[in-house]
Amino acid sequence: MRRIPLALLAVALLGGTGARQGGKTLRYLALGDSYTIGEGVGPAERWPNQLAALLAAEGLALAGAPETPEIIARTGWTTDELSAAISEAKPRKPYDLVTLLIGINDQYRGKTVEAYRPEFRRLLAAAIGFAGNRPERVLVLSIPDWGVTTFGAGSGRSVPQIAREIDAFNAVAKVETEGAGAAFLDVTGETRSAGNAPGELVADGLHPSGKQYARWAKAALPLAKRALTSRPAR
Repeated sequence: MRRIPLALLAVALLGGTGARQGGKTLRYLALGDSYTIGEGVGPAERWPNQLAALLAAEGLALAGAPETPEIIARTGWTTDELSAAISEAKPRKPYDLVTLLIGINDQYRGKTVEAYRPEFRRLLAAAIGFAGNRPERVLVLSIPDWGVTTFGAGSGRSVPQIAREIDAFNAVAKVETEGAGAAFLDVTGETRSAGNAPGELVADGLHPSGKQYARWAKAALPLAKRALTSRPAR
């Protein structure tokens, strides 16, 4: 996926006071690429930030000002690049909620599903570790279909082939995620339904608008609530 200079590494190191639930400050770590950092939208429109706002409205406010998740993401990152960034950032665990959305750039750069699987598995294991080894507190989102966008239509690549490859990558992510005991949320169908309709994409014709991210956040809300209110397995 093309790199856009405005997208920078975002590691919003949070600490401070923050709201509490049951005497404990709730912390949220979002890992990913352009879709997590919200290329082309303001911070408040990123889906992790919108999810945090929805959680706060449900009485599950997170640490930050105001209710901002800690984000490690950058436009253009592949699985191995995200892994390297996490190693450099050294997030301070444990977190009460960890989300992961990665793989679009692996597919875009022509990496195989076979190459993606071990890299994704490594990131998933890291996410679970950041969640205090509690997989029920990890939520993985599927890879959006960029082929349906204006950018995808003008890319010169086969839109049906893009869809098939993304489905294959998502099948791997779903199996690995659910096999590890974490939750998997399909947003690919949402991106295909939205396509390149007016208001669904930002100016680059590729990345979702805040309007579309709001639907992602709404879909993620019940899973995130379940994660934050889950009790450790005995």
